[in-house]
Amino acid sequence: MSSDPAISVKNLGKRYQLYARPSDRLKQLLFRGKRQYFREFSALQDISFDVMPGEVVGIIGRNGSGKSTLLQMICGTLTPTTGEVSVRGRVAALLELGAGFNPEFTGRENIFMSATILGLSQKEIQDRLEEIIDFSGIRDFIDQPVKTYSSGMYVRLAFAVATSVDPDILVVDEALSVGDGAFARKSFDRIRTMKKAGKTILFCSHSLYQVEAFCDRVLWLNQGELMQMGEPQDVVQRYSVFLLDGEDVKFATPMMESPQLASAPRGYARFTHVEVRLGGTTDRVLRGRAGENDLSIRLQFESDPQLPAPTLGVYLNYGSLVTLTSVVSRSENVLIERGKRGRGEATIDFPSLPLRKGEYYVHVYLGCEDAIHIYDSVQAAATLYIEDSLPEPGLVNLAHHWHTQAID
Repeated sequence: MSSDPAISVKNLGKRYQLYARPSDRLKQLLFRGKRQYFREFSALQDISFDVMPGEVVGIIGRNGSGKSTLLQMICGTLTPTTGEVSVRGRVAALLELGAGFNPEFTGRENIFMSATILGLSQKEIQDRLEEIIDFSGIRDFIDQPVKTYSSGMYVRLAFAVATSVDPDILVVDEALSVGDGAFARKSFDRIRTMKKAGKTILFCSHSLYQVEAFCDRVLWLNQGELMQMGEPQDVVQRYSVFLLDGEDVKFATPMMESPQLASAPRGYARFTHVEVRLGGTTDRVLRGRAGENDLSIRLQFESDPQLPAPTLGVYLNYGSLVTLTSVVSRSENVLIERGKRGRGEATIDFPSLPLRKGEYYVHVYLGCEDAIHIYDSVQAAATLYIEDSLPEPGLVNLAHHWHTQAID
């Protein structure tokens, strides 16, 4: 592996001129700097880092932190105001939805156009054309104008093209969140294959679990500044604390029952029933007393029987971001059993739940066998209100023993 960076970013900055009114832009042009009619906005400020060949680097940060701006400058679609970017090798990118596609062209025509821009010859494109169309899963629409495509179809075609050109560097900016579960699974399988092949990958995502599990290092941006770059566990932990202090995170609307689908695509997995029971009572809102009630969570699911059994996970949260504990079948080497049609059930029991006074949330997840891609989740499947007669502070009553003795 080369000792030279695949990507080198030095003192990178990007500033925009913001005008209050369209006429101010004309005035600025006419007066040629004698008077300023705009205010400057810094999207990025003095960013420097290197990415080595074969590294997978995650990029995290709140919306508006400068992530997309950074990736666009690395890909060459934006020009820096200050600093420089050096890239070694062919870059394939999934940035803005459908970026690089001509909406008037058909899907087939856009394959040839995009792959040509990425450096493939006409023969190379022709040799890979059928594989690209098959992977995208939109063969029935490949000769229709791209402007008629849904957002999911855009992503399918863009990802199929970007990963088929054998790039040295792959840049993914949240695009996979648009596709359905089956395609997202297939996409992650391909990205994992590229990682094993030693490709350099920049992976921008709001899914902190995926970032921590998949990436070698993580870069955290906030308001255009580089806050930290380092080991995934350390950066994600600090970023989570930052979110807890500075942002009110809203839960997604919970669902206890998942709809039954008439036909499911390959690579699917979903919850069919989630039941949370506290002290013998089942409901969406449950009340109990510290250390006196058993918590039981029953999960039923259906999945593609041709794929390995999925991973089940349960998180108990206090507030929006503080996870008190989590249990994940893969980490605990629990074999998830399924019937011939891919259906299964698992129950997780917490005897004499040791939570102390407070409001807690039960979240459940259904992931792939590697616990990286999340097929389905139920946020706040139940809310637990725990009462405690003891006045001492704390969230969990840990098992403990006292030993005392008299000393003369």
